[in-house]
Amino acid sequence: MDSASLIVNEKFLSIQGESTHAGRLCYFIRLAGCNLSCAYCDTLYAQDAASGQPETVASLLAAVRDSGCRLVEITGGEPLTSAACPELCEALIYDGFEVLVETNGSLDVSVLPEKVIKIVDCKTPSSGEAGKMLAENYTRLSERDEIKFVIADRNDYEYSLEVINRYQLDQWGGTLIFSAAWAALDPQTLVEWMVADRAPARLQLQMHKYIWGSEKKGV
Repeated sequence: MDSASLIVNEKFLSIQGESTHAGRLCYFIRLAGCNLSCAYCDTLYAQDAASGQPETVASLLAAVRDSGCRLVEITGGEPLTSAACPELCEALIYDGFEVLVETNGSLDVSVLPEKVIKIVDCKTPSSGEAGKMLAENYTRLSERDEIKFVIADRNDYEYSLEVINRYQLDQWGGTLIFSAAWAALDPQTLVEWMVADRAPARLQLQMHKYIWGSEKKGV
């Protein structure tokens, strides 16, 4: 019997442009469909589930094997809207791959296998979706996981610091990432704020956009 299927918008081999894994070769599986609509979304083309085609877990596993890359990221859209996402992660981990899942933080991350490295977005006010974050996810992360704050303005920055303080995320042990929203906030400004406040976070630049620009897909 065929394995479960997922709706895939695109899959490709590139470098990882974000997270603490930036710069590493990575095979990306971008699932179609998202339950949020963030103002600063840079993958609007994958927001609608109709933007993808069904592929089985078995076929995706074969594609990853053929890529020759041992690091895999499942992204979207929002990967956790797919019921078969945990099954795909299990299959990849069983096969010895290192698996990252980037999720918008609004859905329960505990459905993912323990060995998955979870990269959870904390939605800031400029996203328009700040109220959708599932706060319980903060207690479901390991020290290998990461929380990312996309920051478009000073209000987003102060909100991010407040969330870190409220949930004592600086004591959690995982990685906190501040990312300047592309074309909205100068990274230099964000760095100046972080230095002035001794912010307990790591700066992220979207490496792939500096290499290929912001419009190119499949990178």
